[in-house]
Amino acid sequence: MKFEPQDDDSFEKLAVWQRSQALAVRIYRLLGNCRDFGFRNQMTDAANSISNNIAEGAERLSRAEFKQFLGYAKGSAGETHSQTYTAADLSYLPLDEALAVRRELKEISRMINGLIRSLDRGDNTPST
Repeated sequence: MKFEPQDDDSFEKLAVWQRSQALAVRIYRLLGNCRDFGFRNQMTDAANSISNNIAEGAERLSRAEFKQFLGYAKGSAGETHSQTYTAADLSYLPLDEALAVRRELKEISRMINGLIRSLDRGDNTPST
């Protein structure tokens, strides 16, 4: 069963959080049988950190703090992106899955940039 958010004014409404959360679940599933536990844990932690940092930042009291945590989320997206190369080279991920994950990470990173720009402009209700 999939958890459905209840609060319309929370981070869960952000498309970038939704997509990064879905990607984290996808990576957990893709690496579920990986016996390299250190690598698996590092990659799943980095992937999970994207949505967690978006959520934590959204719950902060200032735009500056939110932007700081979006920066952390973007960094985690970069870390996860880098790890897809190792995962593919070691055959932990099939190449087609690694490429699909990279495409999604690039889009999530772009969305995070858009959200940062909207905060810089002073938008009251960022929608990314």
